[in-house]
Amino acid sequence: MSEIVDYDLYEVPPRWLFLRIETSDGIVGWGEPVVEGRAATVRTAVEELMDNYLVRNDPARIEDHWQTMYRGGFYRGGPILMSAIAGIDQALWDIKGKRFDAPVYELLGGRARDRIRVYQWIGGDRPSEVGDAAADKVANGFTALKMNATSELRRVDNPAAIENAVDRLREVRERVGPEIDIGVDFHGRVSKPMAKRLAKALEPYDPMFIEEPVLSDHNDELHTLAQHTTIPIATGERLYSRWDFKEIFESGAVDVIQPDLSHAGGITEVKKIAAMAEAYDVALAPHCPLGPIALASCVHVDTISPNALIQEQSLNIHYNESSDILEYLENRDVFRYDDGYIEVPTEPGLGISIDEDYVEQQAEKTVDWHNPVWRNEDGSVAEW
Repeated sequence: MSEIVDYDLYEVPPRWLFLRIETSDGIVGWGEPVVEGRAATVRTAVEELMDNYLVRNDPARIEDHWQTMYRGGFYRGGPILMSAIAGIDQALWDIKGKRFDAPVYELLGGRARDRIRVYQWIGGDRPSEVGDAAADKVANGFTALKMNATSELRRVDNPAAIENAVDRLREVRERVGPEIDIGVDFHGRVSKPMAKRLAKALEPYDPMFIEEPVLSDHNDELHTLAQHTTIPIATGERLYSRWDFKEIFESGAVDVIQPDLSHAGGITEVKKIAAMAEAYDVALAPHCPLGPIALASCVHVDTISPNALIQEQSLNIHYNESSDILEYLENRDVFRYDDGYIEVPTEPGLGISIDEDYVEQQAEKTVDWHNPVWRNEDGSVAEW
């Protein structure tokens, strides 16, 4: 019987944490367990789980390992534990696929599609000059874009704040036309009264969805918001398990869910969340402003999920100024973008070949990424 004999963790630029798991017969699996800005905390959680439950055990029993890591502690859930579980789960699926010489999706039921549509970010945290950026991405073949709606907002802000958001979306829509989809991310920055006003004001420009229109702390308000707009509502990047999503589905307010494969328990858990969503006629669009291992994991769940709509990816995203996803790969063509799609991978496991020498080199650098703390004009903390 093969067993897990070793593991290593690498914190690398711009803000990622990679996990390497090795088995007694020499198979290596990779995962990406991280909470952006909390890499050191998640690293400790991974070490605790690996040392207590995984080392010297059979890597093949993925469901049993998942249940043990989740249920083995009296306290469970939340971003740190679920992200640690997620990265370990990704690596175990990578190992299993390599053992059977098959892509992970083949072990999960096989393809539901041949290629996966992706969208490209435009603008930054404080979006500006998005029209030129949108036209450039469309010229490069992307058929879907996403942009932040606003910078920081007061709980009840002035009409100019609404007008600024409308002006940006109008500019993008006028530049790219009606055949391009535009997701608008509220990023949890928007209070309930402002969310209602923004949704109404943006509606004439037909966003593909409005994302995280209120913080996940206030998901009970999504049903009320849904009564004020015909724009599809998307949320879920700050939900970490199928139990977190249960209330969302039962409310009937959400049209697109966005679980993160590095935060919501990995491939094992998001596959189950996606199946729950299908039963409620809700589409899947996994959150992924992260690295190549997280993206590869998303792609395999997208491949098997009939309700997968579109995939976020971080190529050239504004967070990745120091490193980008392709730099860590030997087979960089695996995420080749063709007319706004990527092909389903065909190599075993997650389908990516990590450049281990480059990972070790980058891990020697000091990585200290934390999201900015924004403040309102009166000095109070604003949502980033």
